[in-house]
Amino acid sequence: MVDTITSPSGRTLVRRTSRTTTPKESNEAKIIRIAQQKQTRLAENEALLADPNVAAFLKAIAQAEGGGYDFKYGAVKGKRNDPWRFSDFSTHPGPGCGGETTAAGMYQTNIATWRQHGGNMGLSDFSPKTQDLIAIEILRSINVMEKIKEGDIANAVGPASRKWAALPMGPGLSGRHANQPSVKYDDFFATYQANGGKGK
Repeated sequence: MVDTITSPSGRTLVRRTSRTTTPKESNEAKIIRIAQQKQTRLAENEALLADPNVAAFLKAIAQAEGGGYDFKYGAVKGKRNDPWRFSDFSTHPGPGCGGETTAAGMYQTNIATWRQHGGNMGLSDFSPKTQDLIAIEILRSINVMEKIKEGDIANAVGPASRKWAALPMGPGLSGRHANQPSVKYDDFFATYQANGGKGK
């Protein structure tokens, strides 16, 4: 926008409006904003844990993956004195059997995933609740949460199989990775239903 004004001497002056800029955010304000975002994300995910369909879907993932909250890679359900169990939940337990993978916990979460998704909520431990919340965060990141809440499991499990190799890609389909075992969709859905999940 351009305005013209006349000076007392009769000269025509042109006034241009100045550009406004957003003031730079201070480091302190940025820290506060990020902390608030993490708190909001954590509260949202805690609320999602209370949804019966979401809770049942997590249990079906856990059953397919064969994990436990205290499992490192290589742990076996029911095995006594299993060397691949851990008891310190203050942080991710690190590599398991063979030292090649850091997949651990109920959902076989590796360190990079734990740091990324746990960090989104300001979490730094590996407690059972944190493991559940990270699984929620993963499901949100692949945009299937609404499908799960609505009970549209047939269309939610395919994208989820990109994150969890033991899941089938959908009804009548095997897992995404030919060299890794996966559960049948009917078995996955039966576990989901047995844990209170509704839908199809």
